[in-house]
Amino acid sequence: MDIKVTTLAGKSSGSVSVSDAVFGLEPRADLMQRVVLWQLSKRQQGTHQTKGRAEISRTGAKMYKQKGTGRARHSSARAPQFRGGGKAHGPVSRSHDTDLPKKVRALGLRHALSAKAKSSDLIVVDELNAKDAKTKNLLQQLTGLGLDNALVIGGAELDSNFKNAASNIPHIDVLPVQGINVYDILRRNKLVLSKAAVEALEERFK
Repeated sequence: MDIKVTTLAGKSSGSVSVSDAVFGLEPRADLMQRVVLWQLSKRQQGTHQTKGRAEISRTGAKMYKQKGTGRARHSSARAPQFRGGGKAHGPVSRSHDTDLPKKVRALGLRHALSAKAKSSDLIVVDELNAKDAKTKNLLQQLTGLGLDNALVIGGAELDSNFKNAASNIPHIDVLPVQGINVYDILRRNKLVLSKAAVEALEERFK
């Protein structure tokens, strides 16, 4: 399939031929959801933890004698029912990471790219370069292209002026092609790829 190529100024710059195996699949929401859940689980630190009764610094002596007080029988003030006692069944440090085969991850990325292409939310730009790191100038160009919420993917190396100018624009994310991922593609309305990024993706899934 062919996709039109434009410049940042909004002028036509020909077209680029892309593989249907990467950009022409029928999107499957279940695959993309599996990859997104895997990404979000992997991002969790898992450092949340509370102290159990064995970790509380408090006396372990019996609170009062077993019989004759008319009150319930208790042994330690560290028990969870007492103020200052340990937490019962509280969270502990653990890894939230799950396993997902590489083939499923790669297939999920292809389906995410195909989903953007099918919904006409994919824009290919000839190159992502800026003369200077002026946010105002870049914002005007992006507004002219109708981009107010987008993920911009460049080649292996990003133009420093473009990256610095875009860093101050809300809802605009800029990543090199090796950082492309399903979650960031789906969380933004538009996907902008440079010609270098398209070529790298074609080569990656060849």
